[in-house]
Amino acid sequence: MVKAQGKCTTDHISAAGKWLRYRGHLENISGNLFLGAVNAFTGETGTGLDITDGQTRSFPDIAKRYHAAGIAWVAIGDENYGEGSSREHAAMEPRHRGCLVVLSRSFARIAETNLKKQGVLPLTFADRSTYDAIDADDRISVLGLADLAPDTQVLCRITKADGTTVDFRCNHSMSPEQIGWFRAGGALNIIRQAQLGG
Repeated sequence: MVKAQGKCTTDHISAAGKWLRYRGHLENISGNLFLGAVNAFTGETGTGLDITDGQTRSFPDIAKRYHAAGIAWVAIGDENYGEGSSREHAAMEPRHRGCLVVLSRSFARIAETNLKKQGVLPLTFADRSTYDAIDADDRISVLGLADLAPDTQVLCRITKADGTTVDFRCNHSMSPEQIGWFRAGGALNIIRQAQLGG
């Protein structure tokens, strides 16, 4: 849904200010999702291409439309994705709207941890130049998630508009417990399952 250029801090992902009044209402606060992110394809802030109809919309609107249509999506970051505050909404909102994976050249530690807790898979490009190879109308596939394991690279694929494909590999730092969080859709779901089973 989004390929962010340059800094993509927690404020770029989940703006503060007036939005903090909605922090107890995930649907409302998701109206700020990626509003501060700079689109790597256009240089514009907070807007991107909606693949459902080819229109340009705000990132929150695109995410809401994808969510309603059941379209899973990925976010792509540059360096030190999620730097700044420890704002958990920067991980909660993408997960709420259907983001399954964030690919980046590198992550801020707290942002990576928060994504894991929310059941979103943070992946770093094994070859950092892969970031540059992703175009606006590409589709990203994350392959072999059934075999996701610690200390094992993840195979991904770029499908170009003309149907050609480019495979690439990503690294992750997921522990067995965190892989369980991903499979359950978040750490809280594991806790909920344990309580219901207990």
